[in-house]
Amino acid sequence: MKAAPFAYVRPGTIEDTVAELGRDGAKVLAGGQSLVPVLAMRLGRPSTLVDINAVPELNELSRENGSIRVGATVRQRQLQRDDKALAVPLLGLALPWIGHREIRSRGTVCGSLAHADPSAELPAVASCLDAIMVLRSARGSREVAAADFFTGAMSTVIEPDELLTEVLFPVARPGEGFGFGEFARRHGDFALAGVVARVRTNGDTPEARITCFGISDHAVTADVSPQLRDALGQVGSAPAEPNLRRALAERADDVAAEVVDTGGDAHASAAYRRQLIRGLLSREVSRAYFKSTASASEASPS
Repeated sequence: MKAAPFAYVRPGTIEDTVAELGRDGAKVLAGGQSLVPVLAMRLGRPSTLVDINAVPELNELSRENGSIRVGATVRQRQLQRDDKALAVPLLGLALPWIGHREIRSRGTVCGSLAHADPSAELPAVASCLDAIMVLRSARGSREVAAADFFTGAMSTVIEPDELLTEVLFPVARPGEGFGFGEFARRHGDFALAGVVARVRTNGDTPEARITCFGISDHAVTADVSPQLRDALGQVGSAPAEPNLRRALAERADDVAAEVVDTGGDAHASAAYRRQLIRGLLSREVSRAYFKSTASASEASPS
């Protein structure tokens, strides 16, 4: 099929961009990796495509005030290859799993967030890290936390006249460790289930959280600190990773049952996805824990 007829504009400033988005039926075009197939299948029929690739401010990638700022037209592969991304280890873990290299070369970070596919990696990363989305319209700008940004499958709080201009990912702090894992039939396919993990061990007691994707209509975040503490109590003060992983697996059933609320589909049943979450949780939280203890040791004065 071919796309339905539409008008095309290519503004050069953010002000002109949000003015165009104020028109009825306007749609943003950045990387186009999600939008173009939708247009080709006529699942979307925008009156106007607003191409934002000529706006220089939207292609900025910088580190400031404890965050990595990623503009709306920064490509996923561009971020993957930039040294600034090293300050957010979870990005380095997740980005190679997004589609294929050709997709990442065109697809944008903000585009994936705005598309909000329930099986996509970047919305889960943003949720786990408490990333901040910056939205702009002719009415002004606002910042939205990731926890409030995603509202359902392919659905966010972005208003029709708003542009997601950038996302702010917090840089890792000493004593933090991260894990990322997903299961798909083939590399590059959307995940049947995935887990993003963040563990902190620079306080009196370790803290752990996971964000699961591919198992609901949006990424689901859960506090698994009690499970990690119980597992550590079982294996002792100097655990080996295989032992900690097994102890976590024994405590993962309730978490998996809570976060998986899909009824299943042609690719996997809900029960199978719960088993995937159970295994991924135990592996990635364990990995994140040992990375966090190593990070805390490196930061401690000798």
